[in-house]
Formats: sequence, structure tokens, C-alpha cells
Amino acid sequence: MINFPYHRALVTGGAGFIGSHIAEELLSLGLEVISIDNYLSGKRENLKDFLSNSKFKEVNCDVVNYDELKRYFDGVDIVFHEAASKKTVCLNDPRRDLEINAKGTFNILELARDFGVKKVVHASTGSVYGEAISYPQNEHHPVHPTSYYGVSKLAGEKYAMAFAKLYNLDVTVLRYFHVYGPRQEYADAGGVVPIFIRRILQNQPILIFGDGTQQRSFTYVKDVVAANILVATLPETKNQVYNCASGIKVTIQELADKIKQSLGRRELPIEYKDWVLGDIKLFDIDNSKLKQLGFEFKTNFDSGLSETIYWLKKKFENDSYV
Repeated sequence: MINFPYHRALVTGGAGFIGSHIAEELLSLGLEVISIDNYLSGKRENLKDFLSNSKFKEVNCDVVNYDELKRYFDGVDIVFHEAASKKTVCLNDPRRDLEINAKGTFNILELARDFGVKKVVHASTGSVYGEAISYPQNEHHPVHPTSYYGVSKLAGEKYAMAFAKLYNLDVTVLRYFHVYGPRQEYADAGGVVPIFIRRILQNQPILIFGDGTQQRSFTYVKDVVAANILVATLPETKNQVYNCASGIKVTIQELADKIKQSLGRRELPIEYKDWVLGDIKLFDIDNSKLKQLGFEFKTNFDSGLSETIYWLKKKFENDSYV
């Protein structure tokens, strides 16, 4: 078992896809865990397996609400800041996107400073880079986001580094890339992997925005959780930024074909739509900085995809969905 030097953790977005997996792992390590979520995208269902755990506390709270948020920082010695406005909804309400990703992050950092939190692990995104000017993209690549989401997440990163320098707050930033796995949102505002699976299970054609040649670095959620745990334990990660990407390269067309084959629906048609505004065509990510800490991405894409398909099929069967 990992020697985890913390007693009480606060996980923002704790009822969300990644946040609930982090909360689950922290509980397995024996920590007290406070989940902060406003349930606009998080789901109580994601917490069902540990709601009865005496070390788990579920809180309905928006990270934008400083006064309410402040009530839950007593005794917290590590924060995993996962709450975010999703990229898929930022175009619909960019002001709300800015409020959550920038102001919400500022609130977390300010409270972490004031309450003497020992460590903040801040979830960011590869979208801060924008279109690459060189490959592979390492952490020194220029940041020129091409979406509102990328801009607001970059603002959160900059606030994190400012608090680190101004107040010696121990902060680590993980830039996520195309995280997928069980519990991911499968509605149209969700992730591309469960959306494709769901459409096939519903006997609907897959929709690809663009021509399918756009390349992604799909990263399994359990590997992302392991990366969070590792950077929280190592002193050398203080005030550092890491690409948290598997290095796996899969095009959207290849993804669609793999899922159709896995579900035995090769004949199901694919419909191609216009490109999404701000969509990045190619991700080729350098994850060597994270690997130099001794980290390994253990889940290959076929295994992770199988786990995700199994979860979603089981969920739909239980819900009498299909």
C-alpha cells in the first residue's frame, strides 16, 4: 500500500467521472474524503458504492460559492481539484465556463492557502496548448488555446502557479488528455468513447464531426487516478506541470471502427458532420516528464475500451435501456 502522508482529502467534482474514481481510491487508502459537487454534471449514482462509508462526506456545493465552500476546509490537508466546466458545453455559456474554471479555481487556491492545506493537485487539460507548432508536445510547448474551455483552464493553471510563487503553496498541475472509462457521461455532451458505444447500443449511426482523421491520446481513468496519487506523494512534484496522457495514438475513425467491431455492428453506418469550432486535429503528446517520476500507464487501449463497453452495457441492461 502507498504511504500516503495525508489524513483528510477534499475532492471537487467528486461526483463526476474522474473525481468519483479519485475519491474511491482515496477511501481505499484510508483517508477521510469530502466530495464537493453541484450535481450539474456530477451524478450521485457515481458515489453509490461508498456513500455508506463512514469516512466519506458528500456535499452539494458549487466551487464558485466561496462562502459555502469555506465551510468544508477545516482539517483538509490535500485537495484534488477536479471540478470544471466541460469543453463540450463551453460554447453554450462561455461566461459560466470562465466562472467555474477560473473563479472556482481561485476560490480553491485561496481557501487552501488560508486553511494551511499541504497539497493541491489541480486538474487541467491538453486543450491549453491549442494547435501544436511542434511534435511531440511537452510541457514547454507554447500555450495558445483555441477554445473558451482551453482559455479558462489555462487561467486556472496560471492562478495555481501564482499562488505557488506568492504563498509557497504546494501545487501540482496535471494536464489530462482524452480520459475515458466507466462512469463517463455518455449523453451528447459527454465523452466521445461512451457516446459512440451508446449510439451503437441504441442502433443509431455514429456521428463523426470532421473526417475522422483527428488523432487523440486516449487515457484510461484508472491511470489518471494513479497519476494523481503519485504526484501527491512526491516532494519533487511541487509547483510542476505534467502531461497526463497515455501516449496512445488513435484516430476518431479508428475508434469508431474498433467499437463497431467489439459490439459486432460493423454494418452500422457512420455519418460525417462539419468540424466542431475550436476542435484540435492532432495530439502527439510527450509524457516523459511524468514517466521520469517512475509512473507507468498500465492500461492498453483495447483493455480500457473493453472495460468501458462492459460498464455501459451492464448499466443499460440494469436500466432496461436497451
